[in-house]
Amino acid sequence: MMRGNAMHVTHAADAPRFELGGAQFTVQASPSNGSPGLCTWRLTVPPGHGGDAAHTLDRDEVFMVLSGTVQLAPDGEKLGPGDTAVVPAGEPIALTNLGEGKAELIVAITAGFTGFMADGTAVQPPWSK
Repeated sequence: MMRGNAMHVTHAADAPRFELGGAQFTVQASPSNGSPGLCTWRLTVPPGHGGDAAHTLDRDEVFMVLSGTVQLAPDGEKLGPGDTAVVPAGEPIALTNLGEGKAELIVAITAGFTGFMADGTAVQPPWSK
C-alpha cells in the first residue's frame, strides 16, 4: 500500500523535451515532473556531435549508454551499449558521439544541480527543474 504522495507517471508522448547543441533531452524525472530528489533524462546525441567546450557539474552524474558509442571527455574511454560511467562532481564533461548513428543514454543526477560552462557561467538547465 502506497502512503503519502501518489505515484507519478509520465508517458513517453507527454515527456518534456529540450534541445541543446543538436542533442535532445527527454525528461523522465525531475522536481517539476514528480521527483523532488532525482533528475533523469534520455539523451539522444546525433552522429558527429562533439567538439563542444567541456562543462562541469557540482554533483556526480551517471551516464548509462543504451545505444551507440560515445566518449565523455576527449581522452576518456569509449563507451558502448550497457556501459555506465559515473562522472564525479567537478570533472570536465565533453560528450562526443563516435558512431555513425545516433547514440542514446540515460542520465541521472540529484536534483538541484548546477552546471558550469567553460567560461564559468553557472547554468541550471530546464530539464533539471
